[in-house]
Amino acid sequence: MSLGRRTFLQAGALFGALLASGMRSVNLQAASNDEEVLKGGNGLYTQPWFEDGFLELGDEIKTAEADGKLLAIIYEQEGCPYCKELHKVNLRDPIIKEFMQKHFRVIQLDIRGDREVTDFSGKKYSEKEFCRVYQVNFTPTVSFFPPEPSAVENKTGRETEAFRLTGYWKPFHFETVLRFVHSGSYKKDTLQNYLRDRLHELEKKGKQPKVWN
Repeated sequence: MSLGRRTFLQAGALFGALLASGMRSVNLQAASNDEEVLKGGNGLYTQPWFEDGFLELGDEIKTAEADGKLLAIIYEQEGCPYCKELHKVNLRDPIIKEFMQKHFRVIQLDIRGDREVTDFSGKKYSEKEFCRVYQVNFTPTVSFFPPEPSAVENKTGRETEAFRLTGYWKPFHFETVLRFVHSGSYKKDTLQNYLRDRLHELEKKGKQPKVWN
């Protein structure tokens, strides 16, 4: 399931209308942007809570299930300004950071990298080969996988994904996608509807999300 440009613009128009209603602010704030963003040895911006194992995805999704989490892969590349923004803003937001650490087992891959990755079918690739097979062309991209290891066993490519988020999204949108995936709403609803319903719920509570900040 993906969110097309037209759908995104429709959602944006809805956000604007709801913001005009005078709702109070939701506290979704990033930490100071003056802080340095942590870099790994491969030149990618990173987080200390990212997993750094053997990149055997069959084992990773089983570990995620045992921990009550979902598996997610963040694809990045050195020098990507939007990847830096993801780490500098979104992943420093305390709400996003706590929610992601609690509910997702996160692996980071370099779309130009050479580390060996074993996919759910047992096939081995370099990172850059894996990204070609999985049709990852932009950074940052986040792939989310279903909670059941059986759903992806012996499968390869994009058919293994539950949901994909391509490009940099502002904190409110990014957090909403995390909730959309974690709740399982992607199985029966569109992201557009989920965003709309979440904004309506916040409006009822008198809260105003910082949609475009």
